[in-house]
Amino acid sequence: MKPAPLSIEVKPNIRVSALLQMPASAKSCFIFGHGAGAGMNHSFMADLANALESRAIGTLRYQFPYMENGSKRPDPPALCHATVRAAVEEAHKQAPGVALIAGGKSFGGRMTSQAQAAKSLPDVRGLAFVGFPLHPAKKPSVERAAHLAEVNIPMLFLQGTRDDLADLTLLEPIVDKLGTRATLKRIEGADHSFHVLARSGRNDREVMEELADTIASWAAKL
Repeated sequence: MKPAPLSIEVKPNIRVSALLQMPASAKSCFIFGHGAGAGMNHSFMADLANALESRAIGTLRYQFPYMENGSKRPDPPALCHATVRAAVEEAHKQAPGVALIAGGKSFGGRMTSQAQAAKSLPDVRGLAFVGFPLHPAKKPSVERAAHLAEVNIPMLFLQGTRDDLADLTLLEPIVDKLGTRATLKRIEGADHSFHVLARSGRNDREVMEELADTIASWAAKL
């Protein structure tokens, strides 16, 4: 289906664009933040939204203010967190009675988890990270995961085994320490953009289907 354009008020003088893609049979809605370098219209965002729609999961994609304004520099965390909260509130309005999950691609997922750690997002049942950016490329560290201990709802980590922004030897112990709240799905051969090499024996479309299947099965258990 064609996504419906929306405008979300973050603060009295700040509004952002959004896209609602809600099948009539939707069982849940994924509040889906974009990565740091590409907005809600990026082909990856659209393709995953379409794949989730075919699995009866709606999506609300939205822009962070810096992306809305054409800037390449991400907003301060407080403004990003406010944007996540505004998107969750909008999803409540647009999809009453539908179970909510939140998260996003890379940066969007991390801003969502930070917002949840600071103060619970109303009625959000779980967080899904499509490539959690644990550290900058070639600078392995775990500081970005410190706040995850404060997230008290289920979390799904979808991580490529070739992801330069998430060394799995660092991420796996973090997920283990989170206990039953956290689930890690390794996407074999995928990088941070969930691209796979030809020699892997499969293609990016098959990876997209694996991502959507994993989110759908996880969401159904919440």
